[in-house]
Amino acid sequence: MNIEPQEISDTLKTSSLLRDSIYARLREEILGCRMAPGEELREQELAVRFEVSKQPVREALLRLEQERLITVLPRQGYRVKPVSIADARDIFRFREIIEPACAADAAQFASDAQLRSLDEFRSFDAPAAEFIKYNRAFHIAVAMCSPHRRMREEVANLVSQADRLVLVSIGFAQGRDTNRLLAEHVAIIDALQARDGRQAARLLRTHIIDAQKRVVANLSRHAVIL
Repeated sequence: MNIEPQEISDTLKTSSLLRDSIYARLREEILGCRMAPGEELREQELAVRFEVSKQPVREALLRLEQERLITVLPRQGYRVKPVSIADARDIFRFREIIEPACAADAAQFASDAQLRSLDEFRSFDAPAAEFIKYNRAFHIAVAMCSPHRRMREEVANLVSQADRLVLVSIGFAQGRDTNRLLAEHVAIIDALQARDGRQAARLLRTHIIDAQKRVVANLSRHAVIL
């Protein structure tokens, strides 16, 4: 029986969509700590859960391994990568470099409309538990004002990975001053809208360094990381 090229194309497209969907769902659960650091994953169990064969599951897991979100256990399966202080420092150090660069470029090249759109982050009226989502959206929105696509995408990835560290560390923190963090965001927005790239970059860098200190300090006080 001959197989038409369109049938092959449709099959490949379906397989790719399955893989991407599984990857996106697993990544969201890992970054949101709905899959706990250190939790073991099995291809067969995930295939049953998603009602697919093991192949798209395996491809999604390998992609997550490349992003260092899971590790492979020889002849056993996979494990959600434990939270480590070394990773926390690496992620925040990278953010400390790339996000201020995006902000400086945004102040110079973004349209007035783009910079005005940041006004939605001048207030936060949701429950405190939603602050992480608001914070992620703010940092990504600032990066999206940069004209450089690769830098924008890298910031979005780094901020998302940092959320997992923040979620774990918040479990140990005795509350956070969201009003102070909000005020820092507003100051960054003010600098951007004034087209002061140097000030925006300086404020954002300080903001990220302070976040790293809080997260690393909270993680360091508890023996739950590797």
